[in-house]
Amino acid sequence: MKRTMTCIECPRGCALEVTLENEWKVSSVAGHQCPRGEKYARQEIEAPMRTLTTAVLTRGLELRMLPVRTSAPIPKGRLMDAMSAVKKIVVSAPVETGQAVAENFLGLGVDLVATRGLGPAD
Repeated sequence: MKRTMTCIECPRGCALEVTLENEWKVSSVAGHQCPRGEKYARQEIEAPMRTLTTAVLTRGLELRMLPVRTSAPIPKGRLMDAMSAVKKIVVSAPVETGQAVAENFLGLGVDLVATRGLGPAD
C-alpha cells in the first residue's frame, strides 16, 4: 500500500511517497530531500504527535482564561483525554509566561505551560 503526504519539517514541502507494510507500519519513504522527511513520515504514520494549545480557567486574575500549551508534542490519540483534564484546571495565583500550570501532564512527561503572564485582578 502506498500513501502520499507533504512533509512540513522544512520550507521545501517535499512530496513524500510512503510505502506501508500494513496500514500503520512504514517500510520505505521516497521523495524527501533531507533526513527530516523520512523521520516525519514515519512519526506521522506510526505514532502521530501534536502540541496541544488551549486555555484554562482562572480565578481572581485579570483575564478569565489563561492561554497554555504542552511543552512538547503528545500522542495524537491522547488529545481528547488532555482536553478533559484541561477543563478541570483553574489557575488562581499570578502566573509568568513559561510557568508550568500542570507538571508531567497526564503522566506523559510534558508540562502544560502558560503562554502569557497574568497578574491579579484589580
